[in-house]
Amino acid sequence: MASSIIIPWIFYIQILAISSKAIAAVPAIIVFGDSSIDSGNNNYLPTLAKCNFEPYGRDFPGGTPTGRFCNGRLPPDFVSEGFGLKPIIPAFLDPTFSISDFATGVCFGSSGAGYDNSTAAILKVFPLWKQVEFFKDYQTKLRAYLGDEKANEVISEALYIISVGTNDFLINYYNFPQRRAQFTIPKYEDFLIGNAEDFIRKIYGLGARKLSLTGLPPMGCLPLQRTLNLKHPHSCSEERNKVALEFNEKLKVLVVKLMIELPGLEVLYTDVYELLSQLITQPSQYGFEVAEAACCGTGLFETGILCNRLTPYTCLDADKYVFWDAFHPSERANKIMSDDMLPSLKLAFL
Repeated sequence: MASSIIIPWIFYIQILAISSKAIAAVPAIIVFGDSSIDSGNNNYLPTLAKCNFEPYGRDFPGGTPTGRFCNGRLPPDFVSEGFGLKPIIPAFLDPTFSISDFATGVCFGSSGAGYDNSTAAILKVFPLWKQVEFFKDYQTKLRAYLGDEKANEVISEALYIISVGTNDFLINYYNFPQRRAQFTIPKYEDFLIGNAEDFIRKIYGLGARKLSLTGLPPMGCLPLQRTLNLKHPHSCSEERNKVALEFNEKLKVLVVKLMIELPGLEVLYTDVYELLSQLITQPSQYGFEVAEAACCGTGLFETGILCNRLTPYTCLDADKYVFWDAFHPSERANKIMSDDMLPSLKLAFL
């Protein structure tokens, strides 16, 4: 009788050990991109593209405005927690964190960045090439902290989240004439895809092997884009949504190409378009009350410095809103999208 009790417990312990080993297969989350993932690097830049002030961060642990363009946490924070790591991904430039913190997760992202270097230049933020330089600096510090063998293991087994591209269209192409004079929309998409490929090849050369490449959201349905839609006021810009879908299809082709050409590379295309579209078109099914406008201010145009503690009309409960400001989802929307991503990420990388 004793043996019949012991055997199941031994089996249970073995299962726990296997699960623990699986979780350890992703020792760190390393993040590149724009404001969809920037956890505060822009705080250390003389740029308008930052939000280290109230009411940003009001639902973040401690009510702290960290530089995240959100009322709370971002998708990489939730993904990190979902992989059994820490619940926040710190910004690489944040002096309150050290390499011991960054060893299990770090963000090099910069709000306002794009695949196109000229996009980052508009708001004087860190372009992708500079984020790669941060990654190199990180590796030097990580090797000094963990030793070469352990650091190389972290670098090769880490999950790399890449989320960028929306600004290339909404901040750059549609607002400034230079790129429009050089490229049609399809040619600009191809130009960005070429830059994305160059970027991935660079971090692959530096040891990255497990990548989550995030597609564009339904950018024509962001509250600011609705406000700017003069042909159909307060409606989604279907033309801009179409561009996002076209670009996403090209990203998927790039994923296949890179996995064929780069030995050992694993890339998961992560779709945010479909689910965010559902949150926007069917908000009540997900417990939201408002999807066409944001929580901050009027919800029609406020983002960054226009969304501050003196901005009138800011909602009391951001959980009722799909969008926190006119450009960025609320924490609750981020959580729903992250929970949707996690099974695919775990299946691909654990």
